[in-house]
Amino acid sequence: MQTTGTPTHNWAGNITFGAERVHRPASLDELRQTVAGARRVRALGTGHSFNRIADTDDDQVLVDGLPRRVEVDPAAGTVTVGAGLRYAEVAAALHEAGFALANLASLPHISVAGSVATGTHGSGDGQQGLASAVAALELVGPEGDLVRLARDTDPDRFPGAVVNLGALGVVTALTLDVEPAFDVAQWVWTGVPLDAVAADFDAVTGAAYSVSTFTDWGSGLGTVVLKRRVDRDGAGHPGENWLGGTLARGQWHPIAGMPADFCTRQEGVPGPSHERLPHFRPEFTPSKGEELQSELFLPRAQAPAAFAALRGLGDALGPVLQVSEVRTIAADELWLSPAQGRDSIGVHFTWIRDPAAVTPVLAAVEERLLPLGARPHWGKLTTAAPEEIAARFPRLDDFRALARDLDPVGRFRNAYVDALLG
Repeated sequence: MQTTGTPTHNWAGNITFGAERVHRPASLDELRQTVAGARRVRALGTGHSFNRIADTDDDQVLVDGLPRRVEVDPAAGTVTVGAGLRYAEVAAALHEAGFALANLASLPHISVAGSVATGTHGSGDGQQGLASAVAALELVGPEGDLVRLARDTDPDRFPGAVVNLGALGVVTALTLDVEPAFDVAQWVWTGVPLDAVAADFDAVTGAAYSVSTFTDWGSGLGTVVLKRRVDRDGAGHPGENWLGGTLARGQWHPIAGMPADFCTRQEGVPGPSHERLPHFRPEFTPSKGEELQSELFLPRAQAPAAFAALRGLGDALGPVLQVSEVRTIAADELWLSPAQGRDSIGVHFTWIRDPAAVTPVLAAVEERLLPLGARPHWGKLTTAAPEEIAARFPRLDDFRALARDLDPVGRFRNAYVDALLG
């Protein structure tokens, strides 16, 4: 096992972690020994978080050195994967076996365990967040003990254990629901009036298996990306001038000036779902981390009000916003899921990497969206106070009790978790 005092940082480089020791265990036994001997320990996957959720003053564990499991169970319709694997690795292995995950996030570079723990998602009216695909979790508890929680055997605790903020233990493996492999075709319309999207939001987001709207909020225009399942929707599109926009010819990148070759194939060319549902190809890093990110999840019914509020901030957003994306997420019942109990929209912001310039604008955004019922993404930037965030999750008290039960000594706490859970 590698153990160093070398500081680690997140993907964007805006956070340098304060761990006294950084461990990269190569086996489950090494991980168990590390956890049992630590005062406090936090796990780190690919580091695609933009706040201090993975930080610690004590021991940090990198899970990417653990055994690389991809175990498909065709009869059960599941795959069990090592926690440190990235979605791109899992999806490619599944495709070779004739299977696929129902949903994927924009970035295929993110680790499975980290994405699940923070409530990360893809897009689609009928698609829940990535955590909803989890059928079982394997983790190392505070004394180095092995714990397995499953949807079928732990119905009372399991909904609280999936989106877990790293506060219940170090997840070592996850069992995910899979389905037969399927193809997706995607198209891009540019110059779409935002008024057209807001006025018929349900029709727009219901036009494909996965739909995203990108905008700067100041121009009054957006770009709409449709991703259709060929087996369900066919390979056609709703028209060259759909919504008053223009069907793009050639590849398009959401961030101006970035190479469009970084993006998954567009122009309606069908391909395996794992090569179309993400916006970006796994062999390229979309922006080399030169960004900050925040995201707010609102009740779906608040979409028109959110559009109006953000368009009113267009002038303030312009100097610091690279792009914003609106997606839809179906409701689930995972306690700390941002879509818990309600169909939601996710309004995502990709900012320039200048915290001093971004923070006041983000505060202005949240001043307008939080009163609409917004919940901040657990792994991204927010100006909301911890107690205000906590109040937006109705099952947080239940999660507090679960954390006390599974980690009575507070081994997996840090300042971020302490502020939320008390």
